[in-house]
Amino acid sequence: MNNDVESGHAARSLASIAAEMKHELKEFLETRVEILKSELRDKFAHWKIAAPLAGTGVVLLSTAYLLITIALVALAAVFIGDTAYRWFFAFLTIGVLWSLLGGISLYIAKREFALNRLMPQKTIDVLKGDKVWLQKEVRNQV
Repeated sequence: MNNDVESGHAARSLASIAAEMKHELKEFLETRVEILKSELRDKFAHWKIAAPLAGTGVVLLSTAYLLITIALVALAAVFIGDTAYRWFFAFLTIGVLWSLLGGISLYIAKREFALNRLMPQKTIDVLKGDKVWLQKEVRNQV
């Protein structure tokens, strides 16, 4: 009879342990999901502000670019002098200048995008840390 009481106590104990483990796992996953949601919410909030501003900036800068290019080509044509090919050389000169500036801009933009990835890095780091912790716990239990 004493064995029955002990085995019943052990069975209830195992059930309560399993329920506690289930509850802790649920809390663990909920916390990680909240971290991910929070990080993505912050990123999208910044993008929601930046996207319309970027669109407006592109339109205004495109217009300014065309006007400045025409003015620079005309200025270059004046400096080249009175030759039959002055407009060709003026357009070529400004085209090379814009190519150099555009290449530098693209290089800097590529570096910035590489530094600020879209992936939620904080969440990934926390999950990697959790993985290492779980592996240590499993090794300690075995």
